[in-house]
Amino acid sequence: MIQVCSQCGTRWNVRDRQRVWCPRCRGTLLAPSPQASGVDSRWNTRTPTPPRLPPGYRWIAVRPGPPPPPRRRRRALGPTPRYLVIPRWGLLDRVVPDGAGPGSKVRSAPSAARVHAALLAAVVALGVAALVHLVRYLLLIVNRNTLLNWLVADAAALLSVLASLAAIAAVITYAVVLTQWLIARRAAAFAHCGRSETRTPWALRVGCLLPPTAAMALAITFAVILVAFGHPASWALMAGCVVICCLPLLAALWSLVYVIELAKTEDNYTRLRGPIWAWWLLWLLSSVTSVFASVTSGAPDAQGIANNTVAMIVAYLLALAAVLATARVFEGFERKPVERPAQRWVVVADDATGSPESAPAVELTGEEPAA
Repeated sequence: MIQVCSQCGTRWNVRDRQRVWCPRCRGTLLAPSPQASGVDSRWNTRTPTPPRLPPGYRWIAVRPGPPPPPRRRRRALGPTPRYLVIPRWGLLDRVVPDGAGPGSKVRSAPSAARVHAALLAAVVALGVAALVHLVRYLLLIVNRNTLLNWLVADAAALLSVLASLAAIAAVITYAVVLTQWLIARRAAAFAHCGRSETRTPWALRVGCLLPPTAAMALAITFAVILVAFGHPASWALMAGCVVICCLPLLAALWSLVYVIELAKTEDNYTRLRGPIWAWWLLWLLSSVTSVFASVTSGAPDAQGIANNTVAMIVAYLLALAAVLATARVFEGFERKPVERPAQRWVVVADDATGSPESAPAVELTGEEPAA
């Protein structure tokens, strides 16, 4: 058995007893190797084999060239900063919503409670206006045979004007709130789909609010002009005024286009096609009727005033129906949030595999089952 010194490299024949220290330099002897022998390799005629490392040793690869530069030591950070008061420059957490980039502006939609409050105000105002004009029409019927007190007549006229103004203000407020909701809903839907909004907010506001506002302004202007100049009312003049006042309503198609684009973006157009078209037709019919009632409000005779009162009642009822149809469309969109898909996948059992058979009874025949 041969052991090699780790310091001087002397090979010692320790025979069958393992040694620890080298007798020459007192170095550590390596582990004995049974393959090593004291025969000189020059007298070996067999094919030379690569030397094997003793057990417990391994080859380690070293990078050629100079050693790597020493690592830089981190400089001392210094003492811990101390403040006399709590610093407030780092207490603000700026949370960026999902899907909103650094340059995008997140628009907050009006809450459902605010939309419902505007809806309730519009419904109440239109209902009260229709009721007031109905009472006025009944007073006109009574006035055919009985002279009314001037206080009752003036109060009826004043209440009808105030009810009309309140209804117009409530409907305009409801339209503004719904336009804000439409802008925010479209922005959220397009952001959820990974696309940019194709319409600017100003284009949405102009397309939804300008046509009815322009039509009503023209109608009121024509009515004031007819009353100021004392022109007698005629069906030809009324028809011409209605046609001129309804020209801005041709641009009302944009509101329908905006809503249909939103429904198709959210993949809801198939479900909301009926409510959307019913809302738009009722709204257009209500606008035309309102313009006609506004234009014919300058009739001087009693029959003309009665006809205008009936037209006002019909206009307010149609406006009430249009507002309720608008609420139906709003509820149809709000019923499905933007993030939730329109389809729901459920697990259905395979029809090919029948119901599993019941396990065989463990009780013997004629015995009661175990509790």
